[in-house]
Amino acid sequence: MTDTAGTARAGLPERPSLDGLEDKWARRWQEEGTYAFDRSKERADVYAIDTPPPTVSGELHMGHVFSYTHTDVVARFQRMRGKTVFYPMGWDDNGLPTERRVQNVYGVHCDPSLPYDPAWQPPATPPKPAAAVSRRNFVELCGRLTVEDEKVFEALWRRLGLSVDWAMTYTTIGARAQAVSQRAFLDNLARGEAYTSEAPTLWDVGFRTAVAQAEIEDRERPGAFHRLRFHGRRGPVEVDTTRPELLPACVALVCPPDHPLVGTTVRTPFFDVEVPVYGHALADPDKGTGVAMVCTFGDLTDVIWWRDLSLPTRVALGRDGRFLPDRPAGVPEAAYAHFAGLTVNAARREIVRILAETGDLLGEPRPVTHPVKYYERGDSPLEIVTSRQWFIRNGGRDQDLREVLLARGRELRWTPEHMRHRYEHWVGGLTGDWLISRQRFFGVPIPVWYRLDDAGEPDYGQPLIPDVSALPVDPSSDCPPGFDESRRDTPGGFTADPDVMDTWATSSLTPQIAGGLGSDDDLFRRVFPMDLRPQGQEIIRTWLFYSVVRAQFAHGTLPWTTTVQSGWILDPDRKKMSKHKGNVVTPTDLLEQHGSDAVRYWAANGRPGADLAFDPAQIKVGRRLATKLLNASRFALGLGAADALRRPVTADLDRAVLARLATVVDQATAALDAYDHTTALTTAEAFFWTFCDDYIELVKDRAYASGPAGDSARAALASGLSVLVRLFAPFLPYATEEIWSWWRYGSVHRATWPTRYELLRVAPDGDAELLDLAGDALRQVRRAKSDRKLSMKAEVPLAEALGPASLLQRLSLVEPDLRAAGRIGKLDMLPDRTPELVIACAF
Repeated sequence: MTDTAGTARAGLPERPSLDGLEDKWARRWQEEGTYAFDRSKERADVYAIDTPPPTVSGELHMGHVFSYTHTDVVARFQRMRGKTVFYPMGWDDNGLPTERRVQNVYGVHCDPSLPYDPAWQPPATPPKPAAAVSRRNFVELCGRLTVEDEKVFEALWRRLGLSVDWAMTYTTIGARAQAVSQRAFLDNLARGEAYTSEAPTLWDVGFRTAVAQAEIEDRERPGAFHRLRFHGRRGPVEVDTTRPELLPACVALVCPPDHPLVGTTVRTPFFDVEVPVYGHALADPDKGTGVAMVCTFGDLTDVIWWRDLSLPTRVALGRDGRFLPDRPAGVPEAAYAHFAGLTVNAARREIVRILAETGDLLGEPRPVTHPVKYYERGDSPLEIVTSRQWFIRNGGRDQDLREVLLARGRELRWTPEHMRHRYEHWVGGLTGDWLISRQRFFGVPIPVWYRLDDAGEPDYGQPLIPDVSALPVDPSSDCPPGFDESRRDTPGGFTADPDVMDTWATSSLTPQIAGGLGSDDDLFRRVFPMDLRPQGQEIIRTWLFYSVVRAQFAHGTLPWTTTVQSGWILDPDRKKMSKHKGNVVTPTDLLEQHGSDAVRYWAANGRPGADLAFDPAQIKVGRRLATKLLNASRFALGLGAADALRRPVTADLDRAVLARLATVVDQATAALDAYDHTTALTTAEAFFWTFCDDYIELVKDRAYASGPAGDSARAALASGLSVLVRLFAPFLPYATEEIWSWWRYGSVHRATWPTRYELLRVAPDGDAELLDLAGDALRQVRRAKSDRKLSMKAEVPLAEALGPASLLQRLSLVEPDLRAAGRIGKLDMLPDRTPELVIACAF
């Protein structure tokens, strides 16, 4: 389809191209504030998005491009619907991922016992082994690296065309985020929703920190059942266990309540420690021997038994994953000396060797593959250690609160709806409160101190808290009210809480942080509760749930009205892409090769909550669509369509195409209102190809002509083009902005969303099916030429149209256009019993 009129009209490119549009328009959008949030608008006119802050610890991948494109489509659509869109970007830069990246990049590790060295700089080449640096030096390195990572991330997001207001950017480690997080924590503490307790907690020995229930995943790992012989007064008692190395931590055996051993005692093999036997409902008579060993602590069931039966604690394993140097209470020194300082695996090998020699290992270990709990970012199996931690109540031990949170889940609009069941399943299965403290360094500090008594022991029952006006604070360098630095860590003085908050304890407050709670309350009232939380389905149990908990406590409401869950990107083997698996595809080369609109097209073909296989061929389809949109627009405008925009549309075919487009507008709008961007795109795309392949070809000759018939065609082309460019604008922002600039003022992304009314006002009586009829007739003529291997420009001296009389009567309405497009000399209308239209061509 080319412009045979010759020279282009003023302002139209000779050969439209997608190349270079990203740099051109991204710069223009920033300079002109195209996506700036208008804070003069009241809440009813605002559409607020709680944008996921990506973790700044490495490269963005196609999974990010996939889900963030979906959110941007929503933002652009709502902006064109007349809303002022609050669409900030955050960077999730605190926590373990950043620490691990800093360790790898700079070759350092944090040693909090070292003093701060203000002159220290990392060497040009990372040292081996890693150099130890103070906590403050380490945190400074984290801050330095995240600033650089964030620049790279922002550049990629800008190239992708995210319509973010970059003036609203925040970081989860910034002063504003720290102040909001610390204030929320102190409010939780004041209301009794936060508390500290020394209790068994899941512990990652690699990162040396406690982790929460929501951050745990089961991984299938090989193990073995070992049958051990305990010694009772009534004879031997056999017990199966996968963790024989925890024998020195054994405090009891359990069995079903009706078991004859209940109420007796036995002695442990090798260590010869007397332990009681209890009955408990969780003891499974069909598992192993029906008798289980309780150690403090081997797994979460041990914790339940320990708590329910009020058992003593016998700690053998340290926080570094090695057996403690000192024996647990009641365990013989000589026996324990075999294990002091050993890793878990080494201790397991040693106890198996010893028990085999003593005869208390019965038979050979039986191999088994079983689920083992890991921290989702860790490489070592989790252990359970007793430690003092901070918790926030979440319904795990409070049925009334649980019911409130379940009710909030039902109040929330879910897309897709079935994702709500994941939320309900998680809330219903909670077994404890939310552990929010972490024994790490680059995070928001727990904002409390503790008085020290005359012996230097902390008083955890009465924490010292800062004034809200002082937030954010760092207890490791700031002093509590009424104290000075000289009294730090001295008897009668104070000590800082050494921990930082779990990164989710900050991220759960992204609506409050982005909305300016406490620092810009005028903004907060205009955007909260927000309209949309887009996110990944795998973090319903963390980010979504925790955000609901914090908003319920602080505001008594949901933090947003709607949540849209994205699916996963799959590799060619249909496996989820992830950094952990090493099968991710990064977007930079694809954006360079195909252009942002093409990549966005691929992303928009994935529906909410549905997985999408990565398919480079689909990206090529997107580039073809964007290129065709440029060329079709160039052609129509080259005919003078822009000048005819206000002319009357009188021809039946012209009215038909606009009538069909009115239905497309209705369908696309309804789909976007339902957060179904894929249906909106495919609906618009299907019509666009009909518009190009059928309608433009049918009216091309008439559109060149002067007079009312030509004006009608050009006016219909102009109206159709205006609507189509706006329909594609949320998906193909660069191509559509380029086209809009050829003939309209301002940005297409600030233009109004198309409506049925604007089309029917121009063509109120259009017969949409007439477009199908004319297109079908033209395709039959083309097929006849193709079958004879003739050019599409070949003349057809005579064609006969056969079909019902009523159908032929309607075809006559478009006869001149059909004859011109098909190069038909004479077209005879022959009524026939044929139920459908048949075009017979004579050459």
